[in-house]
Formats: sequence, structure tokens, C-alpha cells
Amino acid sequence: MGNVQGALASVSDALHGLFAELSSFWLLLQFGILLGAGAIGTLAGITIRRRLDLEAFGSGWPPVVKLLARAFIDCVGTIIFIAIVFIVRETMLSLTWPSRSYLLGVAVSLATAWVVIALVTGLIRNQFVYRVVSIAAWTFAALDILGLRMAVRAELDSYAVVFGGLRISALLIIKSAVLLLVALWVANALSDFMDRRVKAASELTPSVQVLISKLIRILLIAFAIITVLSSVGIDLSALAFFSGAIGVGIGFGLQKIVSNFVSGIILLADKSIKPGDVISVGEHFGRVGIMGARYTSVDTRDGREYLIPNEDFITQRVANWSYSSDLVRLSVTFNTTYDSDPRKAQAAAVEAAMRVARVVPKPTPQCMLTAFGPTSIQYEMWFWIRDPAGGIVNVQSDVLLALWDTLAKAGVTIPKPGPARVIYEIAREDEPDPPKDQDEAAPRSPFPG
Repeated sequence: MGNVQGALASVSDALHGLFAELSSFWLLLQFGILLGAGAIGTLAGITIRRRLDLEAFGSGWPPVVKLLARAFIDCVGTIIFIAIVFIVRETMLSLTWPSRSYLLGVAVSLATAWVVIALVTGLIRNQFVYRVVSIAAWTFAALDILGLRMAVRAELDSYAVVFGGLRISALLIIKSAVLLLVALWVANALSDFMDRRVKAASELTPSVQVLISKLIRILLIAFAIITVLSSVGIDLSALAFFSGAIGVGIGFGLQKIVSNFVSGIILLADKSIKPGDVISVGEHFGRVGIMGARYTSVDTRDGREYLIPNEDFITQRVANWSYSSDLVRLSVTFNTTYDSDPRKAQAAAVEAAMRVARVVPKPTPQCMLTAFGPTSIQYEMWFWIRDPAGGIVNVQSDVLLALWDTLAKAGVTIPKPGPARVIYEIAREDEPDPPKDQDEAAPRSPFPG
């Protein structure tokens, strides 16, 4: 009973001291100064942002300078707040005790830390990463300014679980998450920079460029993860059990993902398919776009983009129309009547193909007489193009239209299809087989009755 009364008395004394501190003149004065400086800084910042057109003012600036300028404009209100509070605090320090302006000093330190962090993290274009890094950095700075960093650190480290030889605490999770996020962002930024440099190397083929970029990205991400784990004090040998479990999981549950990843590496290494090639795989025909770690995009002429797993290019038959040469041979067939000169028809067909813009002059188009049909002469013409990605049916249509004009101009006639004649024969199952000697058999009508 006495312990309870003592605890209640301690709480009562603490509350009484808090109320007395909050009701003191100097504390209320500091709160008033902070509110006034905050209002002035907010209004000044809004006015400056409305009147200053940063896009027009800094149109010729480098991207990094633009990002820093935008971050500075966003923090201009806070900077004005810091300047006002700092001037007032210095004045109070010269007139009265430092304890009577302590709150102003803390506010200046916190606001300054926020501005510095905002300017530094303003270079991060990813909004999610920007917010996480900003909040984490400012929280760390605020705890350090208030003198609570070591106490909070010890409290978070006290909540922990042990798996074998690995101790996982709340502090370790938070630290690892923040550092891993920053490290992955840096790794992606460096890989993007290296990717631009690799693509600028004209002596490398597109497939080699993609392969080098993918390998650089994988190595940088792996290095970032290993560095973060080592920096937070995690012994990598303690993760042997988990790595074994992950390996088993990959072997059983992630077979397709690993197969597609390895297939993508093989495709990039052997250069059988590269960005820009015109291919047909299965029912899809189009131009190879992005070659990712799991899939390859194929852009078709109908506006759709198919994401085909890399494994399909290894296990299925793929027609690469531009593997060793960009020349593609197409053909059209047509017929003429027997009263037309076949040599004139061949010359007119070659002339028609040469009049189409997409048909290349070399190799020269060729027209062959393929057969003498029952009612017309049959021809097949070959011609070559260099841009199959522009479409196949459309260029064949252009050639046929030009062929129509040139044949008419040369006096060559295209036969018109005549009416079809269909003969129905009905046989009886009970009708006896015809005699072996056909000469002795009397002719019968194919229709009964």
C-alpha cells in the first residue's frame, strides 16, 4: 500500500512540475516566437514559390542543379523560419539566461537538420525512397539533438530473438532496412549510369550491350546487399541455413523463373536474338524490343506487345528474319490467260515490283512460270525487302496493285474465274460390284432410278 501511495505521489509531483514549466512566462514566450516565425516563413515561402517560375528561370541548367534548386525553393519557408528564430535567440542570449531560450535553440537545430537532409535527398528522384530516407535521417538527427539517441538505441536493441547463432533485434531490422534501401538506390543509380555508357559504345552489338548492362546491375545489387549485411554486423556464415533453404526453394518452386533467367543470359551471350530483330515464334510475329531477365518483349504491327518467356526461345523453333542479313524474300502468285504472251507477263511483273518503294533493286525481282494450268498460266514472283518490321502483307498488297496496272498496260489478261460445276454421285450399298470385264458391262447412269 505504501509503494502505491509513493508512486502516486511521484506522478503527482511530476505533473505539477510539468504544468508549472508549461505555464512559465519564458516557455510561453518561446512558443509564441516559434508560432510567429513559422507563420512568417510559411507565408513567405508560398509567395516566393508562386512568383518564381523555376522552369523558365533555370531552363538551361543541368539536371542536378535543377533538382537542388527545386529542393531549395521547397525549403525556403523553413530557411526563413530558421533565420528569424536564430536572430531572436541570439538577442535573448545577450539579454538573459541561456535556459530561457533553450527551446528556440532546439527548434533551430531541428529545422536546420531538416533543410540539410531535404537538400541532400532532393537528388533522389524516386519519391518513395526520398521520403523514407528523409524521415529516417531526420529522425536520427532529432534524437541526437535531443540527446535521446542512445536511450532509444538501447531500447530497440532490447527487443530481439535468436535464430541459431544469429541475433535479430528491432534495431537491426530498422538499420538494415534503411541501409539496404539506400544501398539499392545507389546501386540502381550506378547501374543506370553504366548502362548509358555501355549503350553509347557503338562498337558493341545490341545483345552484348544488354548482356553487359544486366551483369553490371546484378553485380552491383549483390555487392550492395553483402555490404549492408556486413556493415550491420550480420555474419554471412550464419545465413548458410537460410541460403540452403532458398536454394531448395529455387530448385522446386522457382524452376521457371531460374530457367527464364538462364535462358535470357544464353540468348544475350550467343546473339541468336537481339533487340531490333524481326522474329516469329509460335503465333507471334514482330520486332524484338526489351530483353529482360524473365521475358522478351515482341512488338507487333497491331499495337500489342507480347511478353514471351525467355525459355520459349530456347525450347521452341524461332524464325529470325534478320539474323545474318536484313534481306527478306517475299513472293506473290498470279495467273494469265493462254492468249497472253508469258514473256511480256514476266517483264511486266518485274517492272511492277521495281515500282514499289520498299522493294530493293538488288537482288533483282524474279518472275518464274510455274505451271500450265487447265485454264490459265501460273506464275510466281520473288522480291526482296529490308524492313520486315514495317509489315509483310502491306508490301505484298502494293506489289499486287502495281502488277494489276502493269499487266493491263502490257496487254496481258488475267483470267476471270468461271462458274463451278458440281457433280453429285449417289451409290447404293446393295448395288453389285461391276463385272471384271468392263467391255461386257453395260453403261449405267450415276444417278439411280
